[in-house]
Amino acid sequence: MKLPALLAAVLDDHADLDHLEQALTHPSHANERKKGPRLDYQRLEFLGDAVIQLCVSEALMARFPEAREGELSFLRSSIVSTEALADYARSVDLGASLLLGRGADAAGERAQSTVLADAIEAVVGAVYLDRGLDVARALVTNVIELGLEARGQKPLRDAKSELQEKVQALGGAAHRYRLVGTTGPDHSRQFSVEVDGLGRVLGRGAGRSKKAAEQDAARAGLQALEPSE
Repeated sequence: MKLPALLAAVLDDHADLDHLEQALTHPSHANERKKGPRLDYQRLEFLGDAVIQLCVSEALMARFPEAREGELSFLRSSIVSTEALADYARSVDLGASLLLGRGADAAGERAQSTVLADAIEAVVGAVYLDRGLDVARALVTNVIELGLEARGQKPLRDAKSELQEKVQALGGAAHRYRLVGTTGPDHSRQFSVEVDGLGRVLGRGAGRSKKAAEQDAARAGLQALEPSE
């Protein structure tokens, strides 16, 4: 099993990554196997998600000592979002190394953001199991750097707090967030949220947690309240 050159360079020699093949195996490929264990990346994805959350939290705490909890939470959610993780996976061409079933490959799932994000989480999980936290942290650092570069390397204002101030300044009562849907398996749930205020739906958002979805909805609400040119 080979990693893309850019990712292999980060990990140096990866011959000792016993869980690597599993980390790169999409469930559709595992289901098509006629012999041997049908292992796919879903369990490693579950572990890798937790490792990434920890490593990103550590890094942001150290890099932004003056940032408040809301700012750190918002910035972390933007770095570990599906699109951000998929962007990193694309930057190292991880999709080329994925093992997919014939139907999933033909359907273009190799390039889908959800698949790429799940796969990079699984790779981090594999690295954690086979190499330990320090090496996993080094890999996640690359994810963080790409995420910060895309966001100007500054902690962003907590969107929920900013929206609350904006609604109050416009004379509105307290706005509220409503969970309007969930999709995906239990280990990779996606939440959809709407934020109501000023007598209407101000914005809709999605995320891997209710908190992340609320932040996404708040950002959409802030954009909706921007004065039109």
